[in-house]
Amino acid sequence: MEKAIGHITSLIGDPIRSQILWTLLDNRAYTATELAIRADTSAQNISMHLKKLVQADLITVESQGRHRYYKFSKPEVAHAIEAIGSLIPASKHAAIISGPDNSAIRHCRTCYDHLAGRVGVLITESLLKQRIIEADANMYAVTRKGVTFFTTLAIDIDELKTYRRTFAKPCLDWSERKHHLAGSLGTALLNKMISLDYLRKTKDSRVVIVTSKGQQHLYDLLKITV
Repeated sequence: MEKAIGHITSLIGDPIRSQILWTLLDNRAYTATELAIRADTSAQNISMHLKKLVQADLITVESQGRHRYYKFSKPEVAHAIEAIGSLIPASKHAAIISGPDNSAIRHCRTCYDHLAGRVGVLITESLLKQRIIEADANMYAVTRKGVTFFTTLAIDIDELKTYRRTFAKPCLDWSERKHHLAGSLGTALLNKMISLDYLRKTKDSRVVIVTSKGQQHLYDLLKITV
């Protein structure tokens, strides 16, 4: 087990590969050329790093026409990368998140396929406070009240539980250092809020905009001000 963990951490710890994995947190598929630009390296070098990540089953590759697209192999990889950000020492962490360039991404962003940042944490805390969900070991469970709540949003809890992935779990938010909601329930909630125009994704960024409509409905539904 120690050797297996050492192998994974050595893969993630390389500066080029960590940049690749951080880029993929926005849940988009990228070509090798796009990732090379993000990592500021050559096409030959990025190819070598991508091959190692694919072999370790941290990312997967899919061919479409002449292009090959890379993305995370499973949500758990994204959760692990996000959680690593919480290991940054407090002094450096404070300097990073207090910078003006990080204010938007700290406020509201995607974490792979679910909502993160201050808004994601506030939503999760409200869901717990109102007993819509409750802590269940290292997971979240939906209460009877919660089933009614999600049904009003046309989110089918029973269907989500049939998916071959974790239903609802806490994900440690690197900027807030608190938990937000991940799993198929977190994904469904994010997608629903986007479809209702409560939230809007931004181009080429993980930043998510809370619309005026979203601000009103989040207050009405969850009594939070964002």
